[in-house]
Amino acid sequence: MGSFATAISRISMVCLILLIGGCSDDPVYRSVDSGDPDGSGKEYMGREIADVSTSEVETGWWERPERDDEELPVRLLRALSLSPSDVVADIGSGTGFFTFRLADEVPSGRVYAVDVQQAMVDTIRVRAERSGIRNVTSVLGAVDDPSLPENRLDLALIVSSYHEFDHPREMLEGLLYALKPGGRLVLVEYRAEDATIPIPDLRRMSEAQIIREGESVGFRFRETLDVLPQQHIVVFTVPIPE
Repeated sequence: MGSFATAISRISMVCLILLIGGCSDDPVYRSVDSGDPDGSGKEYMGREIADVSTSEVETGWWERPERDDEELPVRLLRALSLSPSDVVADIGSGTGFFTFRLADEVPSGRVYAVDVQQAMVDTIRVRAERSGIRNVTSVLGAVDDPSLPENRLDLALIVSSYHEFDHPREMLEGLLYALKPGGRLVLVEYRAEDATIPIPDLRRMSEAQIIREGESVGFRFRETLDVLPQQHIVVFTVPIPE
């Protein structure tokens, strides 16, 4: 009887996970063949996940000189309204374009720079050491786990990389675990709604899709800040237990 009850409990849990994911009998991820050169061949919640940017050309894109004028990072940082003691995570930090800007905003706080590529983690660590920046911690995450401590963050920021996360559900669940109650998750993505933006389709996301995926794991949508010329700033919060 005990074994039967355990089996029923496990089946119920699987059904709950599938329902939260927005489907009934389908798995969370499925294979697709869209033929899009930017595609990974893997679909999540109705969208194909983009392939990961790893080439030297794409890496140079992150640090291109004109990025300040095109994306207005100063305006984004101002919209975040950070406090000097905030603990922040830069998820998909790459070479640190936002990591070190965030470090300036939280001089008595901390920035966790999380990336799944060891070369990027090493780059940020070396840059921080050479510059004498002491409030940056580089973290090697996994494709399904940001590898951050529980209940530690005031804010998690993901800029123009969520669309290519191999396991977006697990990564968001990991951030829900790492954020404090009332903490914020901020996703910045190029607008899929604007066809004039010169970015491949799979590297843009609609506001509705971002909200759907964030809320599916338990985040609460708070607002969308359209203060950038080409990107959404979609803000979620972690519910505070009553």
